Amino acid sequence: MMLSKTRFFFTKNSSVLQTLSQTKVSRLSIANKPPTKFSQIFNTLKFRRQYSTVQLKLNVDNASSNISAQLKNAQGFKRSSETIISSKSIGYWLIGTSGLIFGIVVVGGLTRLTESGLSITEWKPVTGTLPPLSQQDWEEEFAKYQNSPEFKQLNSHITLEEFKFIFSMEWGHRLIGRAIGMLFILPAVYFWSSKKFANHVKWKVVGLTGLLGLQGAIGWWMVQSGLDEKQLLERRSKPTVSQYRLTTHLGAAFLMYLGVLWTGFEILNENKWLQQAKKVPESVDSLFKKLNNPALKRIRNIGTGLLCLTFLTAMSGGMVAGLDAGLIYNTFPHMGDNYLPSSNELMSPVFSRKEDQSDLWWRNLLENPTTVQLVHRTLATTTFFSILGAHLYASRNKKIIPKTAQRMLHTVMGFATLQVALGISTLIYLVPIPLAAAHQAGALALLTTCLAFSAQLKRPRPQTASYINKIMKEHLLKK
Repeated sequence: MMLSKTRFFFTKNSSVLQTLSQTKVSRLSIANKPPTKFSQIFNTLKFRRQYSTVQLKLNVDNASSNISAQLKNAQGFKRSSETIISSKSIGYWLIGTSGLIFGIVVVGGLTRLTESGLSITEWKPVTGTLPPLSQQDWEEEFAKYQNSPEFKQLNSHITLEEFKFIFSMEWGHRLIGRAIGMLFILPAVYFWSSKKFANHVKWKVVGLTGLLGLQGAIGWWMVQSGLDEKQLLERRSKPTVSQYRLTTHLGAAFLMYLGVLWTGFEILNENKWLQQAKKVPESVDSLFKKLNNPALKRIRNIGTGLLCLTFLTAMSGGMVAGLDAGLIYNTFPHMGDNYLPSSNELMSPVFSRKEDQSDLWWRNLLENPTTVQLVHRTLATTTFFSILGAHLYASRNKKIIPKTAQRMLHTVMGFATLQVALGISTLIYLVPIPLAAAHQAGALALLTTCLAFSAQLKRPRPQTASYINKIMKEHLLKK
């Protein structure tokens, strides 16, 4: 029964019969071919397997190794071409430039105190480098000055010889400015082309170069305010430069000085850390731990606050100089019979230029000599006691402060005391030129020490810390 059913399935089922016929044809075609050994089939399969997997893997491995080698070469080239820490010579160059800026600020103060700033009535950035060389040249310059408001209203009595003195003061001031420009720009181009700048220093130098060029334009803008009779009438002023423009000129010089000095301090500190990492790595590790300590943040903020407050006090001193406000109330701590002048004098309606007197407050704060002097006194006193408070606070927390920062804060305290003494002396003795120049230099010196204190508290840049840590590890492995 089972066999009959099986026979029926193979003989009557059309699909099965078709499959069998195709199988028969294929068998006949294979039978016509020469016989193939089993070893040949195995070898063929083995060859195909090697071609499809092993050879492909070898090619991929070779390609990936070539790519990785190229990447390593590219990374090595990038690391070798990138400067992490700028050369020490750049730091010395910037510190030297800051010394020249310090000098020109002092010379500028002497130029103002001797009333020489308006003696040159033209701005010639290139040809003005040469002074008058003959008697005819001097007479031509003197004739130009005789047409200025200052000569007509204040100095009509001066002779040619007296004019030569004030002209030489202003010419010397401008010549130092040109020299600073050359001594800053030319070395900057050399250091840039020789790839001695770290990347972050490059753009600082670019910004400082722009500020240097702007400073020259601000200087002429300031002088122009004392030569324009229309502006003098609007300000109701004698022939002198605008106190706003004078303070802007002084502020730009101070910012240039601080920017150059801060960058120089940063570079020299990084090079100092690098040298110590090669000799005494333990000291650098201890210093980095202190600088990265979160407890130091408050001290760091105090240092920044002192720097800003000192800068603001110096700018208020520029307003005092521009208005000759130091020539009134030459007593201290009193202003006249009392500690403070009367409110009518401090907020005089004379200085208002609007009918509704909506500008009464700010014009008295910035244009009334009495009020401007009071503002400067207040800021100076606040700065001194703030530095004293910071000194006491740091003494109580000296364990977390680096020793170099502690010593610098002592220096800040010393210069603050000296500056207060110079300011009071300048006021009491009716602004003599030597004392007034020393007081202006003292303001910049105090600002310098505040900046140096903040620089000693600055945390190392991540790139610098990583690079120095690598150097320390290499040094320890050699041991």
